[in-house]
Amino acid sequence: MTKMFKNFLRTEDGAAVVDMTMLMAALVGLALAVTASVSNGMEDLTGDLSTTMVNHDVNPAF
Repeated sequence: MTKMFKNFLRTEDGAAVVDMTMLMAALVGLALAVTASVSNGMEDLTGDLSTTMVNHDVNPAF
């Protein structure tokens, strides 16, 4: 049992997991920031489109 524990302490495979965790956290943060930025722009654009459509007269006759 102690040999398994010593081997566990010597391996460095866990360092890759920590690195990947930090990378994924950074990517999620970036994705959230981009989503917030795009969401605000889309909200403004849909408001402008709504205003344009409400003020536009449609002639139902061909």
